[in-house]
Amino acid sequence: MCTRFMILLVTTCSLLTAEKIFAREVQVNEMLEKYISEREQEFDEIPAQRKSELAELSEFVRQQAANGKPALMTFICTHNSRRSHLSQIWAATAAAHYGVSNVETFSGGTEATAFNPRAIAALQRAGFSIEVPDESDNPKYTVQFDKGVEPLVCFSKVYNSEPNPTANYCAVMTCSDADEKCPIVQGAAKRLAIKYDDPKAFDGTPQESSKYDERCAQIAREMLYAFSLLE
Repeated sequence: MCTRFMILLVTTCSLLTAEKIFAREVQVNEMLEKYISEREQEFDEIPAQRKSELAELSEFVRQQAANGKPALMTFICTHNSRRSHLSQIWAATAAAHYGVSNVETFSGGTEATAFNPRAIAALQRAGFSIEVPDESDNPKYTVQFDKGVEPLVCFSKVYNSEPNPTANYCAVMTCSDADEKCPIVQGAAKRLAIKYDDPKAFDGTPQESSKYDERCAQIAREMLYAFSLLE
């Protein structure tokens, strides 16, 4: 049976309309529900140092709520093609799963390329419904938890491009290269480094799918852990 929760939807991978989170009750599909449950059971696998880094993300959300402000988070990697999208989508999903309100998640890069199909496939294997509504060098993918939920529209963009925030947000650096190139992120109220190994290293190898699944699961596990601290 599907778990019911308040979804704060999420992310401006970018939303078709208002790039704002809205609260509504939905049913997450059973495949994704099972995937989330499995990741929650893996919290003990997260190293202590990593938990400390993730707690900083939680603290930003907590402080913004205490000040009556939305928690805006932009996940940044070089090309905005893999890790930053995975982080944004899972952070949004985690906020919804734990009923954490007034959270908006975004993603961007130091340059724009395209949301990589291998990362999209990993999300589909986790249980997300994803479609390609156009054909271009930088397609806009619709990402949906459930048929009753307004889909998210995800595409690659520079981190300070619309619809991403330009002030009072938390910049979360998800790769070493972006972390080094952007020691200061303009407009960010807080800057964190929560870095992930790039599954791109395994593109075109027999390990490709398993490595993308591994990274998707790690990011899911860690974003779920971060938002579980806010229950």
